[in-house]
Amino acid sequence: MLARVANNLFWMGRYIERTEHIARYLNVNYFSSLDAPNQVSQSRQFVLRSMLFMIGEPEHDDSQVLNEEKVLYDIGLNPQMPYSIISNVKYVRENANSARDVISTELYESINKFYHFVLNYDIETFTKRGLYDFTVNVTEMTAILRGKIRGTLLHDEVYAIIMMGLNIERATQIIRIINAKYNDALKARGSYGDQIANSFEWITLLKCAESYDMMRRFYKKTPNSISTLEFLVLNPDCPRSVMNSLNQVHKHIRVLDQHKNPSKNSTSFLVSKVKAECEHKYAEEIEENVQGFIENILSNLMLIGNKMEKEFFNY
Repeated sequence: MLARVANNLFWMGRYIERTEHIARYLNVNYFSSLDAPNQVSQSRQFVLRSMLFMIGEPEHDDSQVLNEEKVLYDIGLNPQMPYSIISNVKYVRENANSARDVISTELYESINKFYHFVLNYDIETFTKRGLYDFTVNVTEMTAILRGKIRGTLLHDEVYAIIMMGLNIERATQIIRIINAKYNDALKARGSYGDQIANSFEWITLLKCAESYDMMRRFYKKTPNSISTLEFLVLNPDCPRSVMNSLNQVHKHIRVLDQHKNPSKNSTSFLVSKVKAECEHKYAEEIEENVQGFIENILSNLMLIGNKMEKEFFNY
């Protein structure tokens, strides 16, 4: 396989996962605010600022009144914004086009259908009354793409490369969501006793990661900061957790690097190192310095991605 094609597969996987998490974050934050227990979390300005913070374009001027339709348009359907959903879907299709010969017809057709759905979605409908319909369709279509990847491709190098991209991006997006909701919790100062540990934003965080029901089933209690961080970062059985994603990256990189004792300069060694560090963390330790943990894990995930590209996809 050409390194260029491998690079296209890797980024196709990343953009699929990025699209899904942005869409779900828009959906959950917008509609969860209707049930929020305090006035700050109910504020539309608070919700819009949270959306911008998550995608990496925070509004630092608290006196600035954000235009709801403009924020939704920019994040959803503005082709000029590189972080928008429509831009990410275009990147998915462009990378799929460049790797057309090694992916299945079924996967390619699903990507094409997804692309045309987003491209032809009416902007006015989206910004005024179509947020729920649009974001639910986007998250469902990305789930279909993952199903086509698992169900129609040979589980060989092509599959391993796509899954590495998917899982690195999943871990990255979960950490970004944790960062955004922790920031929201600090600002909202929830009304349940301990202002941060029992904030409503932890529930919203779990819903953004599609993990609220399973977390309640696992712990059998209302989410707080400790249980939420433990579940979404450290629980290897939670499919959205950082730990699960690192385990998947470790599993799939062994397809590309089969050395029993990989070089300390290899991507495989770095993945194993980051995975081991995460395995030996505990939730209380993370909670003591959430911001430090977020910065460290994001730095490590970026390093893994860059190293992977240089070692396997450089052309």
